[in-house]
Amino acid sequence: MASTKLVFSFIVASFLVFLLPPSHAASHSDFEDIKISSSIDSQMVNLSVYYEALSPSCATFIIQNLTGVFDDDLITITNLRMVPWGNAHVNETDNTIICQNGRDECFLHKIQACAINVWNDVDKYYALIHCMEFLVIDGTHSDWQSCFNSLGLSEEPILECYNNGTGAKLQALYGYETAHLDPPHVFMPWVVVNNKSLGKDYGDFTTYICSAYEGKVKPNACKSST
Repeated sequence: MASTKLVFSFIVASFLVFLLPPSHAASHSDFEDIKISSSIDSQMVNLSVYYEALSPSCATFIIQNLTGVFDDDLITITNLRMVPWGNAHVNETDNTIICQNGRDECFLHKIQACAINVWNDVDKYYALIHCMEFLVIDGTHSDWQSCFNSLGLSEEPILECYNNGTGAKLQALYGYETAHLDPPHVFMPWVVVNNKSLGKDYGDFTTYICSAYEGKVKPNACKSST
């Protein structure tokens, strides 16, 4: 197991170095600000949502469906992971990231990745993502900063993360993870419960979460779904 972790760490580090500017010499300090949880409650169910910020289908899912995770205490048994990358790819010529829906999408991906990393609080970063995706539906995503004001959240640490290069490293990690999904994603959003892809049935994630949960005390959402 230890050797497997070392190999994975080497692969991820190599991928991060690939995305860093050629003049940037990789060092241990490059990765100190990247926090990846290695200890998750064994009874919690992992719900991973792979999405892209300017996709109408992703925005609709986040606004209309995913909010259900917070209903009837479903979040108490769920480890919600938001993965903003989607169908982006790395330009091999200059190592820049190309997003399916343009530069604005890449920008929002990085801002949202920073919010997830800096706050490490699902209530905070989901609220911000929800607000931004609502603006996408409304056709006003360029007004993304208003979400910080309306939610009473400080944008300073998020912008610092964006500007100091941490956001780019987070995107590299999300890109690597998305590229190695098994099976590979075929559309967005791509929803995975405990490493099992839900495919076109992603809207029924509550049923899958409740089925996967092995704890004794079930939230109301699971009681009503049985």
